[in-house]
Amino acid sequence: MLKTRQWRLMAFGLTVAAVLGTWYGAVGQKRTETGADAKLDPSVRENADRMLAEGMRTFRFDTFGSEEFWGGAVKLQQAIEGEKLGGIGPGLSPKKALELGLKVDATAVPTPMADLIKAGKANLDDPAVTVALLKANAVIGITGFFNQDGKSLKSVGIQCALCHSTVDDSFAPGIGRRLDGWPNRDLDIGAIVATAPDLSAFVKMLEVDEATVRKVFTSWGPGKFDAELNLDGKAFRPDGKPAATLNPPAFGLAGVNNHTWTGAWGTVTYWNAYVANLEMHGKGNFFDPRLDNAEKYPVAARTRQGHKQDGEDRITAKLPALHFYQLSLPVPTAPTGAFDVAAAGRGEVLFNGKARCATCHVPPLFTEPGWNLHKADEIGIDDFQAKRAPDDRYVTAKLRALWDTKKIHKGGFYHDGRFATLPDVVNHYDDHFRTSLSEREKTDLIEYLKSI
Repeated sequence: MLKTRQWRLMAFGLTVAAVLGTWYGAVGQKRTETGADAKLDPSVRENADRMLAEGMRTFRFDTFGSEEFWGGAVKLQQAIEGEKLGGIGPGLSPKKALELGLKVDATAVPTPMADLIKAGKANLDDPAVTVALLKANAVIGITGFFNQDGKSLKSVGIQCALCHSTVDDSFAPGIGRRLDGWPNRDLDIGAIVATAPDLSAFVKMLEVDEATVRKVFTSWGPGKFDAELNLDGKAFRPDGKPAATLNPPAFGLAGVNNHTWTGAWGTVTYWNAYVANLEMHGKGNFFDPRLDNAEKYPVAARTRQGHKQDGEDRITAKLPALHFYQLSLPVPTAPTGAFDVAAAGRGEVLFNGKARCATCHVPPLFTEPGWNLHKADEIGIDDFQAKRAPDDRYVTAKLRALWDTKKIHKGGFYHDGRFATLPDVVNHYDDHFRTSLSEREKTDLIEYLKSI
């Protein structure tokens, strides 16, 4: 009897052990599958790879049909070619194009032409060379459409990369490998558009004469663009300075809500639709009934820009992949020597404490997670640009790659570059928030900002 009971207990124990072993094994397997060793679903990987590739192509090369406007209506190609090639005026030589901030993708320049440029034998004063670069699809952000002869331009269209890419200057100044998402702070887009022979589309939209249109465009200067001129017609601030704002970076936007200089317009994909339709003048559909507010947006309300419906839509289907690619663009890492490591460590403590920076610029997003907007008086500046936004607020700027003032932050800080340097920014907030930072503390804080 005792032996029978012992065998039964042993059998029960073995059964429990087997069950527990199976359970622990399942849990362990589940932990592995959901942990660092988990394998991504192949369909997810395939979808991500496809969207990245499609998004990059869209960002770099898609004109969204904008050639119908820039070539057909504005006739910008005639100003590019110049009189000698059948256009008008002196034409756009490579030298002049580079002076205006246009960039050239060195990997797309034909080898014979690259050799001539290296040898100093290319005629960079000849618009025909610019046309040849367009033929090679080497001018970043602009696509040339050619007549049947393959030599003369029929039209030109523009791409996202025009304003939101630059190059590393590895071949020559203004010529190099692409840096997607880096703002082109050299690009004088207003001056380029002002060379076009037919600005009647802008004259009609803004209800001003052509001379005024050209004056507005040429007032912007390098690295700036006014994305709301077509809405409210406010070309200049009350102090007489241009209303244009700096081209912002298009990298490091994953996890960020409102990302434009002023608030409540929408997320990245909203602004892609807005710009592709209303600024690039591509062919598509766009809806925003807020633009019916005739008091705030008189131009947009009169021209029904919040209800754009083209017969052909070459934008909407491309928005998902374009968004995906932009969100994948990382913040450039500060190179060795860009900041004092020890001072940056002390500055980080100040950033999160006494200086109160992290109250709004919450690491690691360096903006607020959520509704990242503030009224002008909260940050101690005028409200002109904020008043042009739907809810009269400024966005908490994403602190990105502050170490680079030669490209990314060339032209200054804030939406209009009003603060030329990081010390100017720090001094402004020290005064506004009365944080009473010592000069040493300010220096340390600046070194930390440069490390971000």
